[in-house]
Amino acid sequence: MQLTRLAFYHVRMPLQHPFETSFGRITHRECILVEAEDETGRIGWGECAADRDPGFSYETTGTAWHILQDFLGPAALQAPLDEDAPAADFQHRVAVVKGHNMAKAGLEMALWDLQGQRLGRSLRELLGGQRSRVPVGVSIGLQPSPEDLVARVGRFLEQGYRRIKIKIKPGRDVADTQAVRAAFPEILLQVDANSAYTLETAQALKPLDDLDLLLIEQPLAEDDLWEHHKLQAQFRTPLCLDESIRLPRHAAQALEMDACRVINIKQGRVGGLHNALAIHDLAQARDVPVWCGGMLETGVGRAANLALASLPNFRLPGDISATDRYYAEDITHQRFTLNPDGTITVPDAPGLGVTVNREALSRYTLRAVGLSSTAL
Repeated sequence: MQLTRLAFYHVRMPLQHPFETSFGRITHRECILVEAEDETGRIGWGECAADRDPGFSYETTGTAWHILQDFLGPAALQAPLDEDAPAADFQHRVAVVKGHNMAKAGLEMALWDLQGQRLGRSLRELLGGQRSRVPVGVSIGLQPSPEDLVARVGRFLEQGYRRIKIKIKPGRDVADTQAVRAAFPEILLQVDANSAYTLETAQALKPLDDLDLLLIEQPLAEDDLWEHHKLQAQFRTPLCLDESIRLPRHAAQALEMDACRVINIKQGRVGGLHNALAIHDLAQARDVPVWCGGMLETGVGRAANLALASLPNFRLPGDISATDRYYAEDITHQRFTLNPDGTITVPDAPGLGVTVNREALSRYTLRAVGLSSTAL
């Protein structure tokens, strides 16, 4: 596969509702879309999920723009990629670039899209997915009060979501979760701390053990494994690692030391679908369930997440959600909707199975740049 052209689009899209976590509140979502053209004239799309601010990760749209334009893009264009495994070839080629997983994942996704189109196979088929529909949940940010939170949970349950995740932080944790559990005693419920606690302050979360939660996600530091191991030993509720799992080797280490009993796989966070598959397989070999996390993706990234979540060891509902949970207008022609059984249908067209609405893309683009293989 020879790439002939790349284009990067820095987009900013308004959210349907503000989204607040332990590290901040946003009203708009930024990301970078990657357009890749091959020698046949086919177009593949990818999404770099880095946001404007370094709250979730050190990566931002600014850092990713630099890495994509000056390093990853030229590396992908310089010579043909392996026809049978372009994503793996790309990862090998850019291994010299340390970190910057979200930037790598964005360009790699476009290669998967192209490969699927060239072979006439969906991304689900390429990855080895087994389900045509995947169970999904909804992630709810911090609300003004426990009462407001309960009301918002109720509205999403009425829409058909079967699993609820709520964000927590010190001072807004146990009481909020108890309120939701009291109002909805039978629902699938989990909490996400986004690294807001220390090993000492996390002792305040012990009452959560009595609330029959699916999991407690990433309570401690974003780069920690060892103290999560210590904390897991103190809780019956499974801990789930998100930010701490950046590569397959981190997943292997976490599983070896029992730092968690569930893993949240975000293909953007771990450097792309190639690494996400490896983490899935590591966890499956140890009978540890995984689920697909979301980062408020556009339809491009949402399509990739659905395909990934169709793999067999994704045993818990993912943070994928319907398009209208986040965006009144998306940049893909396809909109994802919630089925009556609390699932979303996985695209089955070749590649990602979505097409970009270039008019919408133009409206939301802050800047764009193109690279060509002939200019290298």
